[in-house]
Amino acid sequence: MLKHLLRPCLMAPVLCLTAACTSLYVRSDVNRTLVSSVQCHTFAWAGSFHGKSPLRDTVANPVNEDRLRAAIAAHLSGGVQPVAGNADCLVGYGIGSHAMADYPYGWGYPYGWGYPYGWWGPGPYVYREGIIAVDLYDAKSRQPLWHASVEQSLYGVSGTEAEKRIDAAVAAIFNKYPYRAEPRAAG
Repeated sequence: MLKHLLRPCLMAPVLCLTAACTSLYVRSDVNRTLVSSVQCHTFAWAGSFHGKSPLRDTVANPVNEDRLRAAIAAHLSGGVQPVAGNADCLVGYGIGSHAMADYPYGWGYPYGWGYPYGWWGPGPYVYREGIIAVDLYDAKSRQPLWHASVEQSLYGVSGTEAEKRIDAAVAAIFNKYPYRAEPRAAG
């Protein structure tokens, strides 16, 4: 009997730690002076990906752009409707990636074992850090209302895995959304 009770008690902390490690950290900033005076009942897109960047085919591809737009529109649909023109707010977004290096034991290049004779120890750990961001602007003044971003890499993924990562990132971002538009009064 005790053995059957002990297993769930040991598994609960492990599952909680695992869930905590996989949650996405969102950075958010709000223009407090402007956000209280602007009501976003309608939105339009501020732009789209352009150019011949090498990231266009990997991270910022048009399919992921469509996925990101769909996820953003779904989270805004609770009172903020898309329109072709004369929107209250503009929505911008971004997907990016860059290489990061982490040096073992806090040593930075070129210092390490054997310096100045060469790098004879463990080298740097190089990884890709990705980001997904959403921005909200006042359409009339073009002033920023809100910015939120999350570290989420799309490098090397496609299909359903890319869709899952984008949806998770946008859901985490919209947990920091500063307000929901109140429905307009009929009249």
